[in-house]
Amino acid sequence: MDKIFVAVVCGPTASGKTALAVDLALKFGGEIVSADSMQIYKGMDIASAKPTEEEKKGVPHHIMDFLEPTEAFSVADYVEMARKVIADIHARGKLPVICGGTGLYINSLIDNIEFDDTGSDPGFRAEMNALAAEKGNGHLLGMLAKVDPECAAQLHENNLKRIIRALEVYHISGKTMSEQKAASRLNPSPYEPCMMMIDHPREVLYERIDSRVDVMLEAGLIEEAREFFTHNDYVTASQAIGYKELRPYIDGVLPLEECVETLKRETRRYAKRQLTWFKKDSRIEHISAPKDVKYDKILKNAENLIKKYSFFIKDVL
Repeated sequence: MDKIFVAVVCGPTASGKTALAVDLALKFGGEIVSADSMQIYKGMDIASAKPTEEEKKGVPHHIMDFLEPTEAFSVADYVEMARKVIADIHARGKLPVICGGTGLYINSLIDNIEFDDTGSDPGFRAEMNALAAEKGNGHLLGMLAKVDPECAAQLHENNLKRIIRALEVYHISGKTMSEQKAASRLNPSPYEPCMMMIDHPREVLYERIDSRVDVMLEAGLIEEAREFFTHNDYVTASQAIGYKELRPYIDGVLPLEECVETLKRETRRYAKRQLTWFKKDSRIEHISAPKDVKYDKILKNAENLIKKYSFFIKDVL
């Protein structure tokens, strides 16, 4: 089977992924396939750092800004949609450029993960939710660690839905989620990926995060968050970083300055979790970006990485 060449620009929030992906798409005749679990939602423009039309520079962006915040969207849904989008981009002679910071989306797509078709047990889910309410999410994560330590190690205790699903899969099938994923990887990937990440020193990345939060606030983040909190059915979307940290200010409980500091701190923590995820993948090329590096150098290094795959993209080189 002929594999489809894809460029993948991944990494933590505020690292400069969007600008780099857009410029690579312009250089190599590509289109962007978003891999961001929050940019899929309509209305979450500022909180999710959705690129503006100016920032897109005319490059088509897919799997972005199409879903109502009330609607559910799983990793399996993402992979199914992304496969179709990539096939269409490739069929039109364009380069698919996957861009985003949701590592689970990217790895599930690139590694051709087949998702389990294990059924559900509503009674078991209700029991687990009640147990979490009584003893805390950490207790359920500990239960999962005993039967599926690999899966548990990849989950945060706040991700209760996925913790319960992993326990449910084991409860129903007797097989762990990790065992099912390992079996699914036996099918070869249809993609030949060139994966890259802009690698800023940690202190530089944190400065970029703090600056971007300030820009987001100036752009109207508080007003966007206030609007979302008027919708009680926006449960998942309203938990996005950028909204929940501002809730105490919107409710008149805490001063703005304190909430902004919390937002910056939580965004830095999120970036740290993203870095931990991506650094486990040895396929990812790290583009060094020391303090005061010129963007042109980052772009040139990224272009050179793609040019190594000239066999796949000879028509645009």
